[in-house]
Amino acid sequence: MDKETIISIENVTKRFPVGEGEFTALSNINLRFSKGEFAGLVGPSGSGKTTLLNIIGSLDRPTEGKAMVMNKNISTLSHKESAHLRNMSLGFIFQVYNLLPVYTVFENVEFSLLLQDKSKAERKKAVMEALEWVGLAGMANKKPAKLSGGEGQRVAIARAMVKRPAIVLADEPTANLDAKNAHAIIKTMKALNKELNTTFLFSTHDEKVMSYLNRLVHLEDGKVKQDELVNINKVAV
Repeated sequence: MDKETIISIENVTKRFPVGEGEFTALSNINLRFSKGEFAGLVGPSGSGKTTLLNIIGSLDRPTEGKAMVMNKNISTLSHKESAHLRNMSLGFIFQVYNLLPVYTVFENVEFSLLLQDKSKAERKKAVMEALEWVGLAGMANKKPAKLSGGEGQRVAIARAMVKRPAIVLADEPTANLDAKNAHAIIKTMKALNKELNTTFLFSTHDEKVMSYLNRLVHLEDGKVKQDELVNINKVAV
């Protein structure tokens, strides 16, 4: 595995105002993630997983400390610079697929390429390649309403991967799937991690997802309780 650090979290604290006081969602977090990792932020609801994922994804900023992503300091980026980082280097997969219902599968996946300087032919090639990765090349012209839940999430993976991002952030990506589809989705992401050396960082409390991860960062009450390497020489089936 390439040991290049592409995410560095240093003494990060995040507080939110609540009434006349404040709530500390993250407290003094220190973490590093390398290129090509397949890792997860794990813990119960309210442990700070999604808050930390949002900071790494430049959707939020730390109250204190420094979050470096692709050598960019999240706290100092302008809105335009944050958008550029997300568009060029980050892919997002959520538990709600957020597919645009009036557009086809092809158009939904193509959407994230429209802000990049690519020709129509380049976009078509990239979209069809991404759909092949997730086994949906034959459904390019279907609308989201015609897809199953597992197929919808695979479209969301293709949309995240079509620009070949350095980092994919997946927030509870199997929450709305049955066990069979959940395993299929994670196996697809694991294969892409190996093929493209993309860093995958999950927020999850799903044991099925955890069984595929190579690193588990356990969060509790906004603090890192344990950071362990697991399944290094094992692929879950």
